[in-house]
Amino acid sequence: MAGQENKNKTDGLDDRKLRILHAVIRNYLETGEPVGSRTISKYTDLNLSSATIRNEMSDLEEMGYIVQPHTSAGRIPTDKAYRLYVDTMMEEKEREISDLKGLLSEAEEKMDLMLKKVARVLAVNTNYATVVTAPAIHGNKLKFIQLSRVDDAQLLATIVVEGNVIRNSMIPVDEVINEETLLKLNILLNSHLNGMSLDEINLGMITLLKEQAGIHAGIVGDILDAVAQAIRGDEDLEVYTSGATNILKYPELADNQKAGELINTFEEKKALAKIAEESLDDGSTGGIQVYIGEEAPIDSMKDCSVVTATYELGDGMRGSIAIVGPKRMDYDKVVGTLKTMKDELENTYKKKGGGGKKKGSAGKKE
Repeated sequence: MAGQENKNKTDGLDDRKLRILHAVIRNYLETGEPVGSRTISKYTDLNLSSATIRNEMSDLEEMGYIVQPHTSAGRIPTDKAYRLYVDTMMEEKEREISDLKGLLSEAEEKMDLMLKKVARVLAVNTNYATVVTAPAIHGNKLKFIQLSRVDDAQLLATIVVEGNVIRNSMIPVDEVINEETLLKLNILLNSHLNGMSLDEINLGMITLLKEQAGIHAGIVGDILDAVAQAIRGDEDLEVYTSGATNILKYPELADNQKAGELINTFEEKKALAKIAEESLDDGSTGGIQVYIGEEAPIDSMKDCSVVTATYELGDGMRGSIAIVGPKRMDYDKVVGTLKTMKDELENTYKKKGGGGKKKGSAGKKE
């Protein structure tokens, strides 16, 4: 609704009343039971007495936002309260999503340029080949879901996960979903799933949500599939490489067949994801892992040594940096250079106040 309409709908509701009403709605949705003033005094951070909250709830009842279903019982929200939730509270989520999209778009570009530069600098500094993977989110938890109608046959599920990563997924529907139903689905999903990890969204939770969704259980199932995919972050890994031709400088790797296989690996890049997967394994050497010969995670690198480092940017974001060279590489220099670059990358990110979250999966840590 328009801004003036939203203002009119909140006339007479100060911040305290809005927060109490919000608490009533959330508590009722979570429990299905009428909400009393004593519950609200514990549920909110208003630090108000039960008597004060009772007075405010009486005002809200007179204004038509809550009703008392039974004598001496608590209150439950009315349709008017739900409409207010749609027109004002959900609008806050829309603004947050809009702000996040702008920030992430700008930050992703900066991160992209930064990681390309890291790959080039390392290749020049070491005279070996380098691989840098973009950071991915690990241990994700769901922040919130927002459903909006695209047309009569599709819903858009905007899913925000920990680290402020946004995923959009189109959900097909075989019926027209009106605004009230959309609101109830938004409330149902957010009240049960916010702050939960993928492991916590178990079969019992899924069954409960589908039961409460009733005839819309199929839509909820499709949304849960989209949430699972968003939390996993299992999209294509962003990989940046540099210095692949440096390999030709070393006679033991300059054999036509060996060199060709190595160059193809760097050009295709998909296989390089294995380096990332290996480099994120837990270890105890400050994020540095060394693979020698047959230990290398990629077949075409079995005659090489691969040294990797894991960098961490906070909020569960981790990526990897790898240097590939002959088994007679200068390990001392490579390890020192990787540690320095890892620290510089993490410090640069922190100075900028954090950046965008790139998509994909990252690797192992030691």
